[in-house]
Amino acid sequence: MKSKVCTAVSGLLAAAALSFAAGAHADDSLKAVMAKKSIALGIPTDYPPYGYMGPDFKPTGVDVAVAQLIADKLGVKAEFVPVSTPNRIPYLQARKIDLIVSALGKNEERAKVIDFTVSYAPFFQAVFGPKDVAIKSFDDLGGKTLAVTRGTIQDDALQGLAPKTLKIQRFEDDNSTMAAFMSQQTQFVAIGAAVAAAALQKNPKVQAEYKLLIKDSPNYIGVRKGETALLTQVNAILRTAKTDGTIEGYSQKWLGRGMGNLPD
Repeated sequence: MKSKVCTAVSGLLAAAALSFAAGAHADDSLKAVMAKKSIALGIPTDYPPYGYMGPDFKPTGVDVAVAQLIADKLGVKAEFVPVSTPNRIPYLQARKIDLIVSALGKNEERAKVIDFTVSYAPFFQAVFGPKDVAIKSFDDLGGKTLAVTRGTIQDDALQGLAPKTLKIQRFEDDNSTMAAFMSQQTQFVAIGAAVAAAALQKNPKVQAEYKLLIKDSPNYIGVRKGETALLTQVNAILRTAKTDGTIEGYSQKWLGRGMGNLPD
């Protein structure tokens, strides 16, 4: 009996030790960042105006500016890591990056696996299509074809908005999605409004326009679950940047509109 009790107690102690170790490991990113004096930031490089390669072949855009701001305020070097929509959360979980600063919207599914800072940029998703096709409601999309990036907020939202007869074609990234629409593989596209505007500005021959609002969904920075110290520090940086006009300046420069009433 004594042996069984000792075994049980040993098991409980071992479990507690493991739990403590896991908890300690879960909140060490800020210490690691400050120790190595650099922070790995997941940014987009093919998603203008949020993140793209500039004429000098260096990443630029509102997400890149915000990422650089965080590194500067922390007093460390910004290590930019290009990410895509499918791999950005896995990269964060695998500790390939410390933060996701990549036009990341917040939803319930994502909130189960990562944490979010306060918002830092406006972003809304919409349906775009030919100017000569009248679309007044989602029901008008019935029987038509539409391109969307797989796993995005607009992809999820369409499940409850679009008629069942809408033929949705899903692509792995926004470049492929826009390319499908621009080459007339599909009649319509569901994508971030700023992304569509940038693409259409470069291709004025494509006679397309905004049709329907899908969702207004601001951008947030993604943080690993349990990284409370890093989350708190980044939130403080973002709140100050909202108050002193820095975020407003980024929004006006790259998005052509003010940040509006961004939620905290």
